[in-house]
Amino acid sequence: MKFGKKSVCVLNVGGTRYAFPGEVIRDFPLQRVSRLHACVTEKEVLEVCDDYDQDSNEFFFDRHAQAFVFIMLYLRSGKLRFVPGVCALSFYSEMLYWGLGSAHLEFCCQRRLDDTGYSEEDLIMRAEDNESRSEVEVEKGSGWLEWMRRTFEEPGSSVAAQLLALLSVIFVIVSMVMLCMSTLPDWNTAKHTTVEEHRIVEAVCIGWFTAECVVRFLVAKDKLVFLCRPLNLIDVAAITPYYVSMVMPGGAGGLSGVAGVTLRVLRMMRVFWLVKLARHFLGLQTLGMTLRRCRHEMATLAIFLTVATAIYSALAQLLEHGLDPDHHNLDDRSNRGGDYASIPAAAWWAVISMTTVGYGDVYPVTVGGRMLGGLCVVSGIVLLALPITFIYHSFVQCYNELKLRSARYTHTHAH
Repeated sequence: MKFGKKSVCVLNVGGTRYAFPGEVIRDFPLQRVSRLHACVTEKEVLEVCDDYDQDSNEFFFDRHAQAFVFIMLYLRSGKLRFVPGVCALSFYSEMLYWGLGSAHLEFCCQRRLDDTGYSEEDLIMRAEDNESRSEVEVEKGSGWLEWMRRTFEEPGSSVAAQLLALLSVIFVIVSMVMLCMSTLPDWNTAKHTTVEEHRIVEAVCIGWFTAECVVRFLVAKDKLVFLCRPLNLIDVAAITPYYVSMVMPGGAGGLSGVAGVTLRVLRMMRVFWLVKLARHFLGLQTLGMTLRRCRHEMATLAIFLTVATAIYSALAQLLEHGLDPDHHNLDDRSNRGGDYASIPAAAWWAVISMTTVGYGDVYPVTVGGRMLGGLCVVSGIVLLALPITFIYHSFVQCYNELKLRSARYTHTHAH
């Protein structure tokens, strides 16, 4: 590598060559290019670029040539815009590669990027997926370990994966039915008469989930990432109580107090196994992706409702209780004024009114309180309706995207 004052460095981007004095590389505005100056060995250089010719001091980058032209124009003029006719996500991927972010774009192009419906984190993840796509293609035929991983993690990858997914869904449904039936009043009586059958069914279900979890852990590429996934943590938390109750001297009844309550809570977490069905059903995947992309809007809605609830509960407490210390305005049939004795107590009324539920267990009796209740209901409808349009469009976009991705994946593996 030659970066002296008299040396010339050549950047070859997609077949287009750019020559710069060697000393310019150190302070080059693009982060990936400036990293070349810190490279000492050829191995370090190849971690930054795709190839290097030592004789001509030329660095090769297998990237979009036209996109790099617009990036170079940005370095000259200070204005970065999308390439006409090029996908916004593809150009953004090029920007990330060279060390630029969405903040460098002009406002009009930032809005175009926002119109894609992806958050900043989603865009970065998609760019990283594009970077590693070639590596994934190489891994397709890398042996039985990769085949096992795809079979357990990607239900649509093969016929065996589909059969395995169907079997997993059946076990989830059986486990949920057993969990629901165990809460019936007559369950204990039936359990004494058919105790062996119940134990066998429960043992088979737990055995399947345990084997599935262990195999998925063994074939996982990154064990730490596997252990940090919420669904896998739910698996472990739901399976553990069964084995704890097996080793206890009285079974599940051998624990009492806090330990027994904790065991029952963990066992009830089996209901979250239903979330695992999202791996097999497009609708649940769409719901999860929509909530993830709309988390900022959902947080904003929660803040709106919290502020409005605090205001209306304070006013309701004042009108129904605070201005009537002798409780002359109490309903003759019940102690309705006691429902507004404090702001936290009135907050329950505010929540069920703003969400238009209206159980009828709490209601105002004064004229001012009823007028406040009407305003509370109307404002609640307006606040809830504000983000609905955005969430709806995001849901439709997520559904179409997942449907297209599933069709492409099925077509790829079918050929």
